[in-house]
Amino acid sequence: MLHELNEHVFRNEYSLKRPPRESDFVMAFKGRSILVKGDGKSEPLSLPEVRLLEEREQLQYLFAIDDRAFFLFTGDAGSKNGGALEIPGFSWQDIIALRSDNPRMVCFAGATAWHLSSWYQSSRYCGKCGTATVPSEEERAMVCPSCHNIIYPRIAPAVIVGITHRDRILVTRYRDRPYRGLALIAGFCEIGETPEMTARREAMEEAGLKIRDLRYFGSQPWGLDSNLLVGYMARVDGSPEIIRDENELAEAFWVSREDLPEPDTTISLTRTMMSCFKKNGFAF
Repeated sequence: MLHELNEHVFRNEYSLKRPPRESDFVMAFKGRSILVKGDGKSEPLSLPEVRLLEEREQLQYLFAIDDRAFFLFTGDAGSKNGGALEIPGFSWQDIIALRSDNPRMVCFAGATAWHLSSWYQSSRYCGKCGTATVPSEEERAMVCPSCHNIIYPRIAPAVIVGITHRDRILVTRYRDRPYRGLALIAGFCEIGETPEMTARREAMEEAGLKIRDLRYFGSQPWGLDSNLLVGYMARVDGSPEIIRDENELAEAFWVSREDLPEPDTTISLTRTMMSCFKKNGFAF
């Protein structure tokens, strides 16, 4: 999955915060675009280094991978129609390019930086008194200098459920979302719920199915949507008749292991779960 970096080591301790070095990386965003070289398809993605940037006082420390730090550009990146930030050889690409997994380290760093960038943008003012916030010097947080309210990064827990019936798995396609590929039943945890409760509720709400034998599969941070994903496999409890939530899903249908297409990548928890079911069935 995207966060599995093999030989690379992700370090998110804020205590590692330091001034930027020439070889550190710059993460710059404009709308839903990221400044990179390449497109992740015909050419691997690469990030600009600090040495290429003139406005170095406008860099916010984010995290480190191995001995290289990543900094968020907090200055004026420009609008959709024009860029105040330009670096020769680099261009603005839609953040969807980070799903290319090419290379893994850059795509994970970009998704995680996007998560933090979105949080910084939405935390510029205190939700209690409206005062402009400032970064904490001690931890990853924004602090209100007036009422001393502390704002921590927003992480939304969500559940993915692979619902099975004998040798089949329930797959779906979202309605009114950019992603049109095959998906599994999924949804956000609500107030007062455990992830297991969410899994059972979403199975009933989206597909009209009761489930049993709920088994934890794995988890994944998904920075592109500020999520922490928790995956489960389950079996249908009772009738396998699908009652689709037409407001959420364009399609919902059973697919046998034999007919389930092998995902072209296991970058996401959903695709990893599908690949595992195709190979092993409910045994994992």
